[in-house]
Amino acid sequence: MRTFFFGVDIGTQGARVVLVDEYGEVVGAGEKKFALSEGFREEQNPDMWWECCLEIVDHIVENLNIDKNKIRAISVTSTSGTVIPLDSSNRPLHNAIMYSDPRSAEQGKRIKHLATQYNPNAYTGFNASSGISKMVWFVETYPEKVGAIHTWIHASDYIVGKLSGNYRITDYTNVLKSAYDLEKQQWPSYIFDELGLKPEWLQEVVPSGTVVGKLDKSLAARWNLPELDVVVGITDGCASQMASGAVTPGSWNTTIGTTLVIKGVTERNVVDPLGRLYSHRHPEGYWMPGGASNTGADWISLDYKGQDLGELNGIAATLIPTGLVAWPLLQDGERYPVMSPQARRIVPDTASKELLYAANLEGVAFIEKLAYEIIEELSQRKSQCCLYGRRRK
Repeated sequence: MRTFFFGVDIGTQGARVVLVDEYGEVVGAGEKKFALSEGFREEQNPDMWWECCLEIVDHIVENLNIDKNKIRAISVTSTSGTVIPLDSSNRPLHNAIMYSDPRSAEQGKRIKHLATQYNPNAYTGFNASSGISKMVWFVETYPEKVGAIHTWIHASDYIVGKLSGNYRITDYTNVLKSAYDLEKQQWPSYIFDELGLKPEWLQEVVPSGTVVGKLDKSLAARWNLPELDVVVGITDGCASQMASGAVTPGSWNTTIGTTLVIKGVTERNVVDPLGRLYSHRHPEGYWMPGGASNTGADWISLDYKGQDLGELNGIAATLIPTGLVAWPLLQDGERYPVMSPQARRIVPDTASKELLYAANLEGVAFIEKLAYEIIEELSQRKSQCCLYGRRRK
């Protein structure tokens, strides 16, 4: 019997929803750009995400010609490191604090030092892009709101909560940068003793793929759907890795969106003392090492908006190699394959937009090359990504 599944993606600049069957065939899809303010890389209104999701699903279900009773489940993917404080009514006390918000840089440094001191065998690469850094920043910046905090959640958790009413459960992938110890499978004591967070603020953590509730009855009625299983969310990088088929030891994936994300699967944890590379926990017990660069493809959508990308790609193919050095970093600071909060964009001296476009493409490719070289070095053996080949989405 053919069955169907909804997938929701809350990206940095828009929301997407797909309805697929068990073979991955798309039977319905839609997307909507967010109405973003100038500070969208620092904060966004999560209710804006939800309203976009509602509109997209409304459109999809209105145009379906399948048996809706065969739709089984829905889940959500979103950015890693984005967090939201909720009150006791599960309403946001503040906008979502985005993964790309640099304001918690000082807190990130402090947490990295504490993690290295108190929990050195777990993830210690905390910085401004980490969820835990943003939690501490919020507590220290808005002390008047601390008493109203009921739950800290991640971006995908907000949509899962809207769908199911359950905001108190998250998954392995979302909690890595919130300081959860994936080896011991517990929240470490130093985040309470040294940072002032409270245990009751933090969620229960379960493997990716866990069902956490049923579709809210009012939503089921609105869309004329059965009460679907609502599955815990997952970070966008891990979702793209799984979607590519890179789910068994030895397989790797590169995904380029707003950021460039490299993920793979190994039998043992790959530890990077510099914090550039980090490992998620695989639902089946393996490890999923990888990293995310702030340099991706956002420069294309912003710097070349409205231009014919097909034509630009054709011209770029004739210009490569350019002999130029370019780093199309749109915000200050880089996290992978180098960790540098002072990093700045490198723009080569050329008046040709076509040559600059080609040089920027090369720059992103060189970042990917360096990233895989670092993985190979840390593995201390012939990199599995070279043995098995890379899968790209």
